[in-house]
Amino acid sequence: MTDAPELLLAHHLKTLRLPTFLREHDKQARICAAEGVDHVRYLARLTELEMIDRERRMVERRIKSAKFPAVKSLDSFDFKAIPSLNKMMVLELARCEWIERQENVIALGPSGTGKTHVALGLGLAACQKGLPVALVTAAALVNELMEARDEKRLLLRQRQLAKVKLLIIDELGFVPLSKTGAELLFELIAQRYERGSTLITSNLPFEEWTETFGTERLTGALLDRLTHHVNILEMNGESYRLNQSRSRVKPSKQ
Repeated sequence: MTDAPELLLAHHLKTLRLPTFLREHDKQARICAAEGVDHVRYLARLTELEMIDRERRMVERRIKSAKFPAVKSLDSFDFKAIPSLNKMMVLELARCEWIERQENVIALGPSGTGKTHVALGLGLAACQKGLPVALVTAAALVNELMEARDEKRLLLRQRQLAKVKLLIIDELGFVPLSKTGAELLFELIAQRYERGSTLITSNLPFEEWTETFGTERLTGALLDRLTHHVNILEMNGESYRLNQSRSRVKPSKQ
């Protein structure tokens, strides 16, 4: 019979979905008893631990849902390697206020200059703020939209993507898009215009985007929407990845 209150408490905490409270209450009770802490502060400690753990789990769910190819933070980015990149702008963007304003970010620069790393860092910052994020390459996104169209579920997928607070489209310009693919991507970006933020990385300057979208008319309409409220990150310089590789290679002994 002595175990009945403990079992009942465990049942209630599980029902209320308070796993940290369940895991920590006995340990914290002993600590608080030894320190002479009253019951209010004891409960305050438990609720604080529950909130911290709940926030951690929430961030983990956001990261998993975003489908990042890797988890990278801006803390690990070497800004000195890309002098053209405005560090203060990037750090300001990491506060995520631009997402609340439904603005866009476009990172431009040659292959290997760290555009994806910065995009991942900003995506992680958004996840930590509790914002829904999705990352996909331009080619994969277009393929997904075309498959959805063929399977008569395009409207549903467009609505799902339109609701994402931050959509990261990586590697735009690496491969030309078909006429249908370009039109579907334009439709999605048009739907998100002033409703959600889009972050695009591209190895092409704006004047060469026609090579990807096929026509000046479509490219102009796309850029008109993307650049209305935009933060542009110029990332020109020697390959960031190459410099990282060089720093890891130790000189051979003579």
